[in-house]
Amino acid sequence: MSSQNNREGSEAHYPEPQAPEESAGENEGFIQVKNLWKVFGRDAKRVLSPKMRKLSKEAIQEKTGCVIGMRDISLEVSKGEFYILMGLSGSGKSTLIRSLIRLNEPTSGTIIVNNTDVTKLNKEEILDFRKTTYGMVFQHYGLFPHMTVLDNATYGLKVKGLPKGERYAKAMQSLETVGLKGWEDYYPGALSGGMQQRVGLARALANDPDVLLMDEPFSGLDPLIRRQMQDELVELQDKLKKTIIFVTHDLHEALKLGDRIAIMRDGSIVQIGTPEQIVTEPADDYVHEFVRDASPAKVLTASSIMQEPEVLLYAWEGPNTAIHMLQSNKREAAFVVDKTRRLLGVATIERLKPLASEKKKNAKIPPEAIRGVPTVREDSYIEELFSIVNANPYPIPVTDDNGKLLGVVKTDTIFETIKSDEEDKHD
Repeated sequence: MSSQNNREGSEAHYPEPQAPEESAGENEGFIQVKNLWKVFGRDAKRVLSPKMRKLSKEAIQEKTGCVIGMRDISLEVSKGEFYILMGLSGSGKSTLIRSLIRLNEPTSGTIIVNNTDVTKLNKEEILDFRKTTYGMVFQHYGLFPHMTVLDNATYGLKVKGLPKGERYAKAMQSLETVGLKGWEDYYPGALSGGMQQRVGLARALANDPDVLLMDEPFSGLDPLIRRQMQDELVELQDKLKKTIIFVTHDLHEALKLGDRIAIMRDGSIVQIGTPEQIVTEPADDYVHEFVRDASPAKVLTASSIMQEPEVLLYAWEGPNTAIHMLQSNKREAAFVVDKTRRLLGVATIERLKPLASEKKKNAKIPPEAIRGVPTVREDSYIEELFSIVNANPYPIPVTDDNGKLLGVVKTDTIFETIKSDEEDKHD
């Protein structure tokens, strides 16, 4: 399937303007973008007339000479959310992230960050707001080659006017956070691309920003270093829980990093959703084409395919009861839980029979009848389950941080999910 823009007709087939999505998190609307337009060209606001704004991007450019950068965008980002903007070249993702700091002046619409209407700030106020609110990391590291790693990391703090001792202390802490302790006296030329990008990240973090803006920060790195940087950013975000808006054109990067993803096309948002929603419920042919090569094993998690176990054994019931439950359900084994549903392991008829005794009416299932099994968490990706499947004859238990059994993932379900996706690709 494919999706083509309407280049010949007078009107564009774009999604209706969206109300801001319900954001994922406790602090909703930390960033609110409402009906945002960016039109490049002379007398840009004429494009916003009721008649003109419905035309396709190509028709508007032909009639007015103006170029649509963003078209009526609305979205919300929660505090602490990792929010991805993705799309092909020219989709408007970089225009949007630059508009959040007013490096691009919006033609119309509202941007509210932490209850401040950014679009109403004057030049001096927006400069101060950038210093106190945003940290920025871009594809080109922007390091000063004549300055040491430490001096580069302190640059934003120096611009803010912090005393030398305080800014060096903060910068050293941020360098340690990104794994560059011991490199503070080196110059950027002595560092690899990945290490230089860490310096850029440390510089942004040293300012302790409310919002971290990252515009294709890893696209200039080779694949191995890029994956390492992605892994490190995931770990760092788990600790710091910054509000991050991250621009990428790489689907797998978006699926790996994002809490939610906004897919853009021709300046409009086509779909907003979690990685699983984007992959399993594409909004239209364009999104379907975008995600069709995404392996569900790298996107779907155990929570999406787990189910309630067909038989459960309870530790307090005793071995004879356990044997009866297994035999009546034609099972050789089942998981054992305690009264809080904490998983104790798996028990088999073979292990239970020698331990069964009719005389011990109140006996519990003996610990020696229970064998430990590997478990996974709800957010474990399917690809992480493959190694367990090969060495484990039982369904895979899914547990929470306290060991409570939430469900099980059957081997057949894993491979049916993968097989179904492969069949879809060849339709």
